[in-house]
Amino acid sequence: MRAVALSLLGVAAVVYVLTVDRDGAWGYVHATAEASMVGAIADWFAVTALFRHPLGLPIPHTALIPRRKRALGVSLRDFVTDNFLVEEVVRERVLSAGISARVGRWLTDPAHRTRVITEAVRLLRTGLERVSDDDVAALVEHELVPRLLDEPLSPVAGSLLAEVVREKAHHGLVDLTLAETVRWLEGNEQAVAAALLTRAPWWTPAWVDEQVTHRVHTEVLGWARDIRDDPEHEARHALDELLAQLADGLQHDPETMERAERLKQRVLSQPQVITTATALWNALRRALVNSLADPDSAVVARAHSQLDAFSRQLADDEALRARLDGYAADLAAFVVATYGSEITTVITETVDRWDGDEAARRIELHVGRDLQFIRINGTLVGGLAGLVIHTLTQTL
Repeated sequence: MRAVALSLLGVAAVVYVLTVDRDGAWGYVHATAEASMVGAIADWFAVTALFRHPLGLPIPHTALIPRRKRALGVSLRDFVTDNFLVEEVVRERVLSAGISARVGRWLTDPAHRTRVITEAVRLLRTGLERVSDDDVAALVEHELVPRLLDEPLSPVAGSLLAEVVREKAHHGLVDLTLAETVRWLEGNEQAVAAALLTRAPWWTPAWVDEQVTHRVHTEVLGWARDIRDDPEHEARHALDELLAQLADGLQHDPETMERAERLKQRVLSQPQVITTATALWNALRRALVNSLADPDSAVVARAHSQLDAFSRQLADDEALRARLDGYAADLAAFVVATYGSEITTVITETVDRWDGDEAARRIELHVGRDLQFIRINGTLVGGLAGLVIHTLTQTL
């Protein structure tokens, strides 16, 4: 485009030279060519002055962009901040985008769900494999254990236990324990007898020991069955009362609280705590990694089914979509309101890093083609203006 603009200037100059001192109609051509050159040179100066000094001469108010690139960056930043990163604008845009509906439609495709799960599995496996035993041991030793030692846990434990007892959440665990106890007693009478015989006097006859151990086993088994089968058994109520008293003591009784804290100190001071925590982490990590590595594992299959159900719910539940879109709009508005000014500093920092001449070159590459039309228009409009002026002059 520079070449086109310069060529028009060259054509005007040639015509001007060829029509010098010619009369008649050529005078009009000569005036047109002269005015075209003036317009072309003036607009060349104006366009060039934006990006550099014309002909390298340090004329005032030229090379504007290299000299004022900092102000340009600030202006661009303020423009984006004031017109785009506005909380109301962003919130409205996110709400109108219908993000949840789009996500729901996208997830209805099995290939898309598989892609999501594959990427999530890969990311999760990579994260699990990168956590070393030393990292876990350091976390437990230097972060968790000191915090637990410093923080009194008995009030929290007492409050949690009181809530469990109040909601009867422990009854399921009691039922499971009783069922397993009865099952074990039914199949291990000899083990019970052997344990009891270790406490029998040496002088009692063997047949007496056998009768006693059998009777004890029968009574214990019957008692366990009664407790298992009777939800209102007195032993169950006694356990509830015991747990309630323990919960109250952990919260209000100084002696109980002190004993609990001493127990906590003894347990957490054992070196086996770190070893056990690391071993538990390794077991959990191996189980997860192995499950994630198998595309047919229960974990992956469950992820597929849950994602499929979620996509159908998004498609059918308008209230859910509205709620999720609201959350997305709130999040976007929060980010803009809190970090909008920091986000737009990318503009100023990027422009600041540019060299002045480099900034001018980059901007000129983006808008310079249109700017060259100013030179072209200046050549044509200048020529027409010169023709009109010369015509009026000759007429008058």
